[in-house]
Amino acid sequence: MAASMGDLFCFCADPAGPARAMVEVRFISSLKGKGLFATRNIHKGETIFLEKPVVSSQFLWNVLYRYKACDHCLRALETAEENAQRLLGKSRRVLPHPEQCSIRKDLHQHCPHCQVAYCSAECRQSAFEQYHQVLCLGPSREDPKHPLNKLQEAWRNIHYPPETSSIMLLVRMVATVKQAKDKDWWIKLFSQFCSKTANEEEEIVHKLLGDKFKGQLELLRRLFTDALYEEHLSRWFTPEGFRSLFALVGTNGQGIGTSSLSQWVHACDALELPAHEREQLDAFIDQLYKDIEKETGEFLNCEGSGLYVLQSCCNHSCIPNAETSFPDNNFLLHLIALEEIKPGEEICISYLDCCQRERSRHSRHKILREHYLFTCSCPKCLAQADDASLTSEEEEELEGEGETDDAELEDEMTDV
Repeated sequence: MAASMGDLFCFCADPAGPARAMVEVRFISSLKGKGLFATRNIHKGETIFLEKPVVSSQFLWNVLYRYKACDHCLRALETAEENAQRLLGKSRRVLPHPEQCSIRKDLHQHCPHCQVAYCSAECRQSAFEQYHQVLCLGPSREDPKHPLNKLQEAWRNIHYPPETSSIMLLVRMVATVKQAKDKDWWIKLFSQFCSKTANEEEEIVHKLLGDKFKGQLELLRRLFTDALYEEHLSRWFTPEGFRSLFALVGTNGQGIGTSSLSQWVHACDALELPAHEREQLDAFIDQLYKDIEKETGEFLNCEGSGLYVLQSCCNHSCIPNAETSFPDNNFLLHLIALEEIKPGEEICISYLDCCQRERSRHSRHKILREHYLFTCSCPKCLAQADDASLTSEEEEELEGEGETDDAELEDEMTDV
């Protein structure tokens, strides 16, 4: 096991050397599984590791609504101004400081056969070498009768926004194995992700697909088989194997968000400007976000999910000592220390967002049990063990006492 995990570090961590020197994966218990531990002092604000996913994919509704992203790395393809104008509803608003936009349209490329878009020649080549030879639809890309298009349409009709996963992660897993010379290496890689019991798998699928999940799962399995069957992976296409695949993605999938507008805002924040120009720019950005929220609501980013080997080893804590982010406007995950971490200390992230972490222990446990099938025993939960359990009505009253102010709104919109 240790040797195979070493191979995974080399594949996933970027750069591999520093990540391997800073962390190690250890088995904790049969109940908790494995965890990620520091091997040296890690300072607050330090990047613990960078990691690319083994597979990733943009959410299908996100694609349908024309959130333009690189088909491989999910980098936003619109300029910041194009992004803002679309989110504003075909507005012609012009952004100041266009030089702060990081999008390089001159580097964009398309698959010559199916016209799928990429941010660079490197991404087009990486996709082609890993999975796109199998998945390229050529002139059938817009054909609703093509088996892959039928599978995607069925998924959209089952899993509505806000999206939390995508059938395309499973599709790219299969395509990667089909295309690989060393198929067993990839199968072994995918087997490293956390697995669940049959009952737990059923709960996860239920959560993803809703009350009619058994019939819907079978429909997806049949379409999945028609589109991608591979003898080397025959178990993945059985009812039990397909359910396990679904649960693997539901348990281990990490959300990815990218935004050229967010990148532009961060770049503008870093500009050194005279006081009156800074005030004008900040006011412009504040008003821009208010107008976007009225028009688009919460759906601001190019969104998708990916499977990350190292990140998936991080357990949850309601008081995490690390957090994930995507500051490069693509699928490259940064794990950043939130506080000083000592050698031998477990590195934990939070599966809850900021608002959820501030809720009562009772509510946090309810969310974690429903979505991740475990009961948290972090120091915060243990310290609050004797707290009275708030009812949902009481929590709603507390939540209703304050509305999100403009500063918090902007933070949420730019935190990708």
